[in-house]
Amino acid sequence: MQYIAIILTAIVAIEHLYILWMEMFAWESAGKKAFGKSLPPELFKPTKGLAANQGLYNGFLAAGLIWSLLIESPVWAINIRLFFLACVAIAGLFGALTASKKIFFVQALPALLAIITTLIAIY
Repeated sequence: MQYIAIILTAIVAIEHLYILWMEMFAWESAGKKAFGKSLPPELFKPTKGLAANQGLYNGFLAAGLIWSLLIESPVWAINIRLFFLACVAIAGLFGALTASKKIFFVQALPALLAIITTLIAIY
């Protein structure tokens, strides 16, 4: 179960690296494809700075998750992993409630699965 928890955590980290790239560097192309149904096309250019800011935050989440996979102390690694996964899950739940229900499945659910498998692995 520990390996599944690590793999799920890595998937969540990779997902947030992708979100970082999309929001910081490809907002007007890949961002339009991802959010084109919820935002009018004319809003992508003026919101580029806002999206880049969000992308940076997603990068911090990815960095924390990657860091948790590199920590040698098992106790610290799990604590850091659970903290950053909880941050992702909470952000995903908030996004699902305020922006789009799809965010729950894309962001919160993978983080919740990683949390559950991590907890099962340690108990």
